[in-house]
Amino acid sequence: MSLELLSKLETKIQAALETIELLKMELEEEKQKNNNLSEQNQQLSQDLNSWNEKVTGLVGLLNDEVSE
Repeated sequence: MSLELLSKLETKIQAALETIELLKMELEEEKQKNNNLSEQNQQLSQDLNSWNEKVTGLVGLLNDEVSE
């Protein structure tokens, strides 16, 4: 009886360890996705700032032309 309980416990522990390992792998994948998205976000923010500067410059040129 005791050996049967130990065997069941061992099986459950093994299953828990496998689940933990899978969750660790999923966590690493999600961290990598998060890093990639952060890099994309940073690039898009830089692009947006660049476009804003260009548009502001063009609007300034138009204002100068209208003022003359």
